Amino acid sequence: MSDLAEFVVILTAIVLAVPLARRCRLGAVIGYLIAGVVIGPSGLGLIRDHEAILHIGELGVVLLLFLIGLELKPSRLWALRRPVFGLGGVQVLATGAVATLALRLLDYPPAGALVAGLALSLSSTAFVLQLLAEQGELGSRHGRDAFAVLLLQDVAVIPMLALLPLLATETRPGDEGDGLRQAAVAVAAITVAVLASRYLVPRLFRLIAASRSHEVATAGALLVVAAAALGCAEIGLSMSLGAFLIGLLLADSEFRHELEANIEPFKGVLLGLFFIAVGMSANLGLLAEAPLRLLGLTLGLMALKAGLMFGVACAWGHAAASAGRVAVLLAQGGEFAFVLFANAAGLGLLDAARVEELSVVVTLSMALTPLLLAALQAGEHWLAARRPRPPGPPLPPISPAPVLIAGYGRFGQTLARFLRVRHVPYTLFDTDVARIELGRQLGETVHYGDASRVELLRAAHAAHAAVLVIGIDDVETSLRAAATAHRHFPQLRVLSRACNARHTLRLMDLGVQAVASDTYLSALEMAECVGVALGDAPADIRAEVERFREHDQRNLRRLHGLHHDERRMLAAARAAVLEMEAVFGGRERRPPAGRDD
Repeated sequence: MSDLAEFVVILTAIVLAVPLARRCRLGAVIGYLIAGVVIGPSGLGLIRDHEAILHIGELGVVLLLFLIGLELKPSRLWALRRPVFGLGGVQVLATGAVATLALRLLDYPPAGALVAGLALSLSSTAFVLQLLAEQGELGSRHGRDAFAVLLLQDVAVIPMLALLPLLATETRPGDEGDGLRQAAVAVAAITVAVLASRYLVPRLFRLIAASRSHEVATAGALLVVAAAALGCAEIGLSMSLGAFLIGLLLADSEFRHELEANIEPFKGVLLGLFFIAVGMSANLGLLAEAPLRLLGLTLGLMALKAGLMFGVACAWGHAAASAGRVAVLLAQGGEFAFVLFANAAGLGLLDAARVEELSVVVTLSMALTPLLLAALQAGEHWLAARRPRPPGPPLPPISPAPVLIAGYGRFGQTLARFLRVRHVPYTLFDTDVARIELGRQLGETVHYGDASRVELLRAAHAAHAAVLVIGIDDVETSLRAAATAHRHFPQLRVLSRACNARHTLRLMDLGVQAVASDTYLSALEMAECVGVALGDAPADIRAEVERFREHDQRNLRRLHGLHHDERRMLAAARAAVLEMEAVFGGRERRPPAGRDD
């Protein structure tokens, strides 16, 4: 088969497998791996030389680590220091140590067991963030802490990669002095990178910016990454280490966003090729020969990681349900495990048979994670529906107020400030101790409590209140609070924020009388600004936006009841868009004349 034919086969596999995996909520990474397995030697055998594709795909890992370095501004790391270095650090060290001991019991050599144990402590950043985004839980506490752990893991990859050559020198007799030489070379390389990022790279990009050529800017961004990777490779360090280091040094540069925009498209394509090549190298014959061993190793890895993460999260202050979600989300192996396995094999720390075994285990763990998360959520709903909630701690006396506000995040803070200046009494609740302390510092009295508990609402005199505003950012908690209020206090007018349209419709199912979407009103305000910028009179565009809002709210009420049937809901939404276009008459706005530069 010609090179062009193989290229067509790879693109076809990507186009078919990745959307299918996303539709099944398995994630793009699993889609790439499946595509590689199908077209590789263990599948249809359409691609034979997967090593060449793996070498090209490794550039995707290099670009990914460069972008991770760009994202890690010192100020951002400092803001997240407690969950990142506390929660994340304990997770990596504890999981790595226990996994290393377990692999030693399986007759792995000491250095190989350490490398594999550290690699298996990592989880898949792309995989977990996609699952959280699909569930709308990136802003929840377990979502934020899972992200913090993943951030630490991404940073930890770099010292792990730097450790490999040092371990390799210790496994070769007569090379005792190589470790010190390698450390000295690494320090020299870091010094050169710091000087280059401070004096050479800014001058280069100012020269490129003066050319006003997008193609030259893209080539310059790739040149910086490739030069850093090549420099580290030439002195015996990891290419990924060089890319991460130069990205970290440029994180505060004025060219940071330009670099990110130019690198991102190449990163996605090349990283996809890397995962396809990993899938091609997967030995399905090994899975057929020893299914029980591989399945046992996979379940053992997931149980180990989930169990340790659950304990760490509980010690960090998570409730059992929240800790369980963090544990399941981070139970799989990660994409950087493949990178560490490949580097360790190249240095002779792991043999090919063990790399194949570990790669299959990581792949299976990634495939099982969405299923375990779905099972956990189903179990939570089943238990919540059948188990009576235990009584909470006794509540302090609360003064009656006509307005109850559940949640003291940005939404609740803004609403409270408005009611305060209008001298409208209100009562605030939250379960986040940090927010309660913030309220105290701002002169607010924020009571600790879960608004989905009927005891709390009774203590807050909900039977005599007029309005309950649910400003909670967690979807399921806000739904439980709305259901509790509707069931026990039917006279109470319940209003709520919503994260998205589906959340809005679920709140309407529970009888919530008014819903404010997180982004809806701000988007309409921006629509007014856009109209004014295009030359419309402020009064005219304000009237048109109000007209749009009325029609949009009417259409949302029509969709109520259809959100359980996705096909009917999408068809109704398309029809609503066409109807609104007809109502507005399809008038075209001519943009104002721009300046000639």
